[in-house]
Amino acid sequence: MRKRIKRVLNRAEYAAAGAAVGGALGGLFSRNAASTAAGVGALVGATIGEKRGSVDAAVTKVTETRERPQNLLRGK
Repeated sequence: MRKRIKRVLNRAEYAAAGAAVGGALGGLFSRNAASTAAGVGALVGATIGEKRGSVDAAVTKVTETRERPQNLLRGK
């Protein structure tokens, strides 16, 4: 359950940042562009948040796997 909540919050954080950036850039042109760009930015941010969470988990798993044999060789 904790893992699921963390993934949802990570996705929401990136979606909010993407919406803010998209809205700001779109706002330079018009209100309609700001609205559309914010929506697209939120979608892109949520996608990045989803992928980044899985990438971080994979990197952690590989790092832990690499550390174990080295520790065994050092007598720890």
